[in-house]
Amino acid sequence: MAKDKTHINLVFVGHVDHGKSTTVGRLLFDSGNVDEQAMRKLKEKAESLGKGGFEFAFVMDNLKEEQERGVTIDLSHKKFETDKYYFTVIDAPGHKDFIKNMITGASQADAGVLVVSANPSDGVQAQTKEHVFLCRTLGVNQLIVAVNKMDMAEYGEARFNEVKQQVSELLKTVGYKPDQIPFIPVASLHGDNIVKKSDKMAWYTGHTLVDQINVLNAPDKPTDKPLRLPIQDVYSITGIGVVPVGRVETGVMKLGDKVTFMPGREGKGITGECKTIEMHHEQLQKAEPGDNIGFNVRGVEKKDIARGDVLGHADNPPSVATEFTAQIVVLNHPSVMTVGYTPVFHIHTAQVACQIMAIEKKLNPASGEVLEENPDFIKNGDAAIIRIKPIQPLVIEKQSEIPEMSRFAIRDSGQTVAAGMCIDLVKKV
Repeated sequence: MAKDKTHINLVFVGHVDHGKSTTVGRLLFDSGNVDEQAMRKLKEKAESLGKGGFEFAFVMDNLKEEQERGVTIDLSHKKFETDKYYFTVIDAPGHKDFIKNMITGASQADAGVLVVSANPSDGVQAQTKEHVFLCRTLGVNQLIVAVNKMDMAEYGEARFNEVKQQVSELLKTVGYKPDQIPFIPVASLHGDNIVKKSDKMAWYTGHTLVDQINVLNAPDKPTDKPLRLPIQDVYSITGIGVVPVGRVETGVMKLGDKVTFMPGREGKGITGECKTIEMHHEQLQKAEPGDNIGFNVRGVEKKDIARGDVLGHADNPPSVATEFTAQIVVLNHPSVMTVGYTPVFHIHTAQVACQIMAIEKKLNPASGEVLEENPDFIKNGDAAIIRIKPIQPLVIEKQSEIPEMSRFAIRDSGQTVAAGMCIDLVKKV
């Protein structure tokens, strides 16, 4: 593993069928991160399923069900290296019913590639909008736009500019600066401008996708902040014991550290000592922000902890909130949001129903100025400050203290209705 290289989590987002998985597969293959033999097997598999041309997507879609349906379901993580960086690539699903995985993906990412199809019947779609908004709210500050399927637009510069204009308008509405975001015309299926410069688009003089990824800014590692590690899964492994898995968001965990999982099964937390840390099958002495690790803690049993718990040092444990105040933006609610409404909040890896106790202020989403105090309801396009009560113990932190642990999405009946961040909280005593 590239221990000496900076690690970046890179999420690929975009509307279903715009070619995210194919783009990622092509990127990994053309850059030598997937070998010929594995690729040949996938090609045969694709053809046997009557899906010739899907082999690059299959590189990411490693679940059998996905290969049969031709759709990305879960988040797939793949390693990928350039001469400068070491990447974990997160291919986030574009399908609506899988957007909760997309939220987990985006909230873990340091940078994102938005894939938009240039096919004349495509362009910006409903989900392109939702994904752009989520990336923004979840703090993905660096974005690259890959305008894909240029082959279906006859590699024409006019169509590229049209899509670029559409996407730029969308990016502006959520506060990205389009002039600081690179747009790259690609045809992932054929490998144009992914790793190799395409001879079909002489009008484009910028970077290929791989070169553009290589000039991303390395994320600041918040090693000086308190340790926070949200648990994604908990496994029992013979000979080792209980192995929680997750990504370090802030701080540093070393072997021998006394650590506490909050809220734990009883809501009071559970403490133990860190015995081993492993990443990509290699033992580590310590784990830093951005590391996706499995680890073993002495004194902790499988029944004590679960996905959604957060680990911190015993002397500075994660904050369990009995209520919190948040700034949110309503994205896509079928009617209106009022006091008493109890949707599911997706916060780091936790999913907890929370009730809106009060709508304190309605804000202008662009400028943040207060438009109305204590409104009766908020609807699509509104930004607001609300007070929220979790139905069960929940770890969240203030944006001003640990922003990495403050962001969330609100979901109801299969869609993301709002997104936001915690600005204040009442700690459980």
